[in-house]
Amino acid sequence: MSKSKGQIEERGYWGSKTEFILAVAGIVIGLGNVWRFPYLCYKNGGGAFLIPYLVFVFTCGVPLFLLETAMGQYTQEGGITCWRHLCPLAEGIGYAGQLIIVYSSMYYIIILAWAFFYLVFSFSSQLPWDSCDNTWNTDGCVNLAANNLTLNKTMLINSASSVTEFWRNRVLVLSDGIEHVGKINWEILLCLIAVWIICYFCVWKGVKSTGKVVYFTATFPYVMLLVLLIRGLTLPGALQGISFYLYPEPARLSDPQVWMEAGAQIFFSYALGTGCLTVLGSYNKHNNNCYRDSLWLCLLNSSTSVVAGFAVFSVLGFMAQKQGVPIDEVAESGPGLAFIAYPQAVAMMPFPQLWAVCFFVMIILLGLDTQFVAMEVFMTSVTDLYPTVLRKTGRREIFLLLFCLFCFLSQLVMVTEGGMYVFQLFDYYACSGACLLFLCVFESLAMGWIFGAERIFNVIEHMTNSRPNYMFMLCWKYLTPLVSLVTFVCSLVKYKPLTFNRWYVYPDWAYALGWLLALSSIILVPGWALGRLFVEKGSLKQRWRHLCRPDINLLSTCKQQTEKAYTAEMEDLVKNNII
Repeated sequence: MSKSKGQIEERGYWGSKTEFILAVAGIVIGLGNVWRFPYLCYKNGGGAFLIPYLVFVFTCGVPLFLLETAMGQYTQEGGITCWRHLCPLAEGIGYAGQLIIVYSSMYYIIILAWAFFYLVFSFSSQLPWDSCDNTWNTDGCVNLAANNLTLNKTMLINSASSVTEFWRNRVLVLSDGIEHVGKINWEILLCLIAVWIICYFCVWKGVKSTGKVVYFTATFPYVMLLVLLIRGLTLPGALQGISFYLYPEPARLSDPQVWMEAGAQIFFSYALGTGCLTVLGSYNKHNNNCYRDSLWLCLLNSSTSVVAGFAVFSVLGFMAQKQGVPIDEVAESGPGLAFIAYPQAVAMMPFPQLWAVCFFVMIILLGLDTQFVAMEVFMTSVTDLYPTVLRKTGRREIFLLLFCLFCFLSQLVMVTEGGMYVFQLFDYYACSGACLLFLCVFESLAMGWIFGAERIFNVIEHMTNSRPNYMFMLCWKYLTPLVSLVTFVCSLVKYKPLTFNRWYVYPDWAYALGWLLALSSIILVPGWALGRLFVEKGSLKQRWRHLCRPDINLLSTCKQQTEKAYTAEMEDLVKNNII
């Protein structure tokens, strides 16, 4: 039966447990796991980096992962409205998290446009970055894939590889700085439009379409990662790369920078602080075992990062042996590793076109998965905020289209000749680890002390019919806010201004814009709390108590829904003659 115009649609649930697992895997496992973790590992002491990484996993990552997933499943609400039920004073955390998602949607998808551009050229008879005979190459171009190549140190300093020149001169068409925006790169713009169209139709029907798409987008990258791992381990020099990846430098543990970057990696890769896990958990049935799911998903996340390290550094070891240079001269962080180091590696392999297609398909699927699940999170949070308006038939699709158009128009400056500088500004400031750390400090304080760690502990036990480890309560009340706060303060004390490729220093107005982007989300938390305290009626004590009081119907509703789900489950068992 067709739905009448204006009818309010139901919120819905995941079609199965598998859809929930794959959707969460899609948001928490992305490019940061595959490229950023291995880079940070070798940059910060090799195997020694795993010590602070594991400390943050157990004190912040897993406890907050479980907390946010349980918050969504308990309230059946999005990233903003869940706070109205749990702790109205902290509702600013929800708004700040959604603002960070908007910022990430405005820049993250640019990476997919670049990957799409590379994928198109991967079908050429000769890879365009495997040659110095193109119009974009300079006199200093060197083809590192040439078999008869001999380079001395002077030549290495005064030259650039064909892969680097393709990236800078053909893909980015890089200008001299953010002051020189230049013209729009129409080829990248067309790739960006194609990626947005794909994302729109993956999300437009809500959890019904998102839940089906993740079956492919969340599993295929694992197949490709396994293939690249096997291929990488069979290359000459692979052992040298793996040794470099795992070799511990215990002295680095005294460096605060190592601990800060380990913490930032956990908050990024576990998708904490932005409400993503809350929204995805809200589509679960009330009696879903979110405790067990959270433990397995955290294990999957960290395991993927470690395995990706072996895949990446086996290839980097091969490149280092081929070029005759140290590994730290062929590995770069972020987009540099994805769009310089690996294209160089595939150019040196047999059947380079095949490996290039496989690699960039994996990059696109990893990024797409993260992007459209983040879009689903934002759509759900706003829809739950205005359900009578946005849940009417056809309204969601229109609102999603407007959101996509807004983000697309905001990105036009990033596909210009100076776009890379704007891209890094968003990456470094708008979605930085410091912003996420700040949100998680207040999230753990609000839930651990105002709502009550004991209360959320009992809620999880009611929903899952299993009692969590007591360590989670200690983390929510003490360890998580303490570790997050110390790391946040250290990130401010050790702050270093953003530079591009270690040589370009941004103008002062760009740094001011960056800090404005960072503060725009951070200031929402205390700003919302002060605003609510100001407009509430009564004495200051009465206003504080009212805004810190959770919805009194929540706990009774939790018990009723748990008992209802248990009764329905028992009836199904009797009906099927199982008991």
